[in-house]
Amino acid sequence: MNKLLHRVVIFLLIFNFSNLAFSQKEEPQQLVQILESLEKRYEVKFSFETKTILNIELYPLKESLTLEEALEHLRATTNLNFEVLSRRFIAITPSDKTVHRLEEVVVNNYLSKGISKTNNGTVTVDANAFDILPGLIEPDVLQIVQNLPGVVSVDERISNINIRGGTNDENLILYEGIRMYQSGHFFGLISAFNPYLSDDIRISKNGTSALFGNGVSGIISIKNTDELDNKFSAGIGTNLLSLDGYAKVPLSKKTEIQLSLRRSFTDILVSKTYDAYFDRIFRDSELNTANDVNSLLALDERFLFYDANAKFLYDINDTSKLRISLLNIYNSLDYNQVFANSDNNIQETKSALNQVSFGASATYYKTFKNNIKTSAQMYYSNYDLDAQNNDITNNQLLIQENKVEDYGLRFDIKKAIDNDIEVRGGYQFNEVGVTNFEDVSNPDFTSLVKEIVRTHAIFGETERYSKSHNTYIRLGARISYFEKLKELVLEPRFAFNQKISDHIRLEVLGELKSQTISQVIDLQQDFFGIEKRRWQLSNLESVPLVKSQQISLGLSYNQNNLFVSLEGYYKNVEGITAQSQGFQNQFQFINDIGAYTVTGLDFLINKRFNNFSTWLSYTLSNNDYKFSTINEGSSFTSSLGLTHVANASLTYSLNNFKIGLGLNWHSGRAYTKPLDNQDHSNSIIEYQNPNSSRLDDYFRADLSAIYKFQLSKGIKAEAGASIWNMFNQNNILNRYYTLDSDDNIIEIDNRSLKFTPNLSFRVNF
Repeated sequence: MNKLLHRVVIFLLIFNFSNLAFSQKEEPQQLVQILESLEKRYEVKFSFETKTILNIELYPLKESLTLEEALEHLRATTNLNFEVLSRRFIAITPSDKTVHRLEEVVVNNYLSKGISKTNNGTVTVDANAFDILPGLIEPDVLQIVQNLPGVVSVDERISNINIRGGTNDENLILYEGIRMYQSGHFFGLISAFNPYLSDDIRISKNGTSALFGNGVSGIISIKNTDELDNKFSAGIGTNLLSLDGYAKVPLSKKTEIQLSLRRSFTDILVSKTYDAYFDRIFRDSELNTANDVNSLLALDERFLFYDANAKFLYDINDTSKLRISLLNIYNSLDYNQVFANSDNNIQETKSALNQVSFGASATYYKTFKNNIKTSAQMYYSNYDLDAQNNDITNNQLLIQENKVEDYGLRFDIKKAIDNDIEVRGGYQFNEVGVTNFEDVSNPDFTSLVKEIVRTHAIFGETERYSKSHNTYIRLGARISYFEKLKELVLEPRFAFNQKISDHIRLEVLGELKSQTISQVIDLQQDFFGIEKRRWQLSNLESVPLVKSQQISLGLSYNQNNLFVSLEGYYKNVEGITAQSQGFQNQFQFINDIGAYTVTGLDFLINKRFNNFSTWLSYTLSNNDYKFSTINEGSSFTSSLGLTHVANASLTYSLNNFKIGLGLNWHSGRAYTKPLDNQDHSNSIIEYQNPNSSRLDDYFRADLSAIYKFQLSKGIKAEAGASIWNMFNQNNILNRYYTLDSDDNIIEIDNRSLKFTPNLSFRVNF
């Protein structure tokens, strides 16, 4: 470890000094940097979409210019519109588009370059403009989101992101409008979405637009580039786990196709990164428990993953266009063991686990007179998780499958009244079917259960600015009818942003939401204990409709590259089941219906100076369960409740060299200890009060560095290095207890990802 750190430090210093040698003369700057200096100099505010100014460079403007002269110079050199809407508000749009900026970016470089916050509470990420975050050398959106206050993964898996105390299945993840039921590779450690074609990524924790439904916690929406580039571009890259590539290929003046593909080489080549990931996933799985009581003689494992997506763009004419998207995600594991049991008999088991997702969407856009814009979309999403365990010695075959099919149709219409008012509305239909299949031989047992829920929803909302542009408000509502449940639900939403002074803003967000699908754990050993959660639908009996209500109030200060925000929130989610919370104590086999309530404070401070950027985020929260019968109806601490969560980061950029160091800390998860005195007359564990103990605090330090350089004319390259958990902290993520064959209590700790280095290299042309 010391040798590796030593080499990394030398590598970074060499690039640092090499860049210093060439930084003495004045060089062109990114337009975003020039805009930041102009905002400070003239006390104005620029509003724009990140992609509008992406990759535009020019020399710094003279300080002697007036604001009007500076804007005129920018218009001439960038071919962009700079329209002064008020004394302090200036909108930037492409020269071929009309000015219409209801969604104002109120904070640029929120945490890092390429991450912004808008006036409706949404955080946007532009992967193409992404700079650097500690531990990341690629713009992985599901890793980036965990740096936001109030967002964490209690078990380090990006497929188990917890937003303000909620479970991961409460998050609505959309890819090109397709509802995704699988979001990770390597069983949750790596994002399944290739970021190099992503153009519009939006994250919402509260105050969600009425356009979205069926997710009571957060929303993550990912879209690829939606405009024709009319030029070929491509890239290829690799790291210590996989190889990927992408291409944008113009087919004609009106058509283009975007392609991306990523495949692991973990079935061919093993790296230290793979070893760390494999150990994290399989250390405590059912596949590995046999090694503790039997002598392993042989092991043959083969694991691979890939993802592929394609998008076809067709601009039919000036007023209509068609977009078609396809996505495929695949994880496959073959795990065969030969071992000797306690009687020295040779036993062989053959295990296979496959996790596959397929999605498709087709969207037609049409613009009518009077600035009326419409769109119609159809989508299909399929998720299939199946496992097969062939125990030859015991002559037993176990097959398990969880399958989700989601058909969707939606129609949207919106009209801009003027630059300050826009109204939207529409209709959405969804049919979701979930199939659970289990087949066991010796003894023979077969179970097949399929459920379907159809949902009709109408929605509408209006956005408005005051004439001074100091006040922004969005009011909306969604009305959903769930056929099977025979239930009609009204869900109002709102977002309010008020500029109190030139540098201080007030934000109020609120929403009511619901969802019909959630994940449960029947047995902790299902699917080998690797992907043990399975999807299920709400019904009229044991699984109710999940409903949430949330409100938040925040203040922010933004001046001289210093941003400070404080936000308090209240969140209540009803209709959860005990099985969805993954209890591993006295409630493991009890199904009950209840709720959880979270109150919390999110704090963020971000300061940028010269080439440095530093930020600190902190969340203080209280998260309690309350079930009908569990714990005699009394409230108790949530299994996902982390009282304190803090993240700190320092990044440094000099020309093409960037480095980031980050620290991550949170209080330990709650768990339940067994009683000191057990009743040995029965073969069960007797526990103390639920979740009355806590694990030790979690701490992790990450490091990453990126260097960009020109290989030749038109060909750019990028090299990166990162270390996850650089001090190799032995963090315990979860603790539970079980009985051995002699009814002795065994303590089992699920541990975090250990010291994990990674390297990457990319070429773009």
